[in-house]
Amino acid sequence: MNNNQFIVTAYFIYLPVVVLLTWYVAYTLFKNGLVFMRDIFFGREEIAVATNTLFKIGFYLLNIGFALYILKINTWVPGTQEAIEVLSYKIGGFSIYLGIMLFFNLYLFFRGKRVAKQRYEERQMMQRLQAGGTNTGQVQ
Repeated sequence: MNNNQFIVTAYFIYLPVVVLLTWYVAYTLFKNGLVFMRDIFFGREEIAVATNTLFKIGFYLLNIGFALYILKINTWVPGTQEAIEVLSYKIGGFSIYLGIMLFFNLYLFFRGKRVAKQRYEERQMMQRLQAGGTNTGQVQ
């Protein structure tokens, strides 16, 4: 096998692996993330599902785009050992990046949940104040 054949073989291994990794992480994250979206949007199912779907599409675009962006193998690959080492470096680096993106999305979910909870508590306080305010002017 010449150098080009090892690189092409590495590409044929790299691409399906990163696509499957991205799919698995996105599937798991956004299947479970829908629970957060429902909470953030106070049970309004249509908005929760739509927002979750848009986040998922963005996740796919960013991660598949990055995987393609770092596709090029810049090192000499004279044999099988070097091809495996290059693949482990590429796939390992992409996995670390994917993990960072996963935790960033979790951060966004938790932040959205916190903001939604704060808004809910503010609404409850306003309703209590309004309910209490209408009764305070009455003579007992």
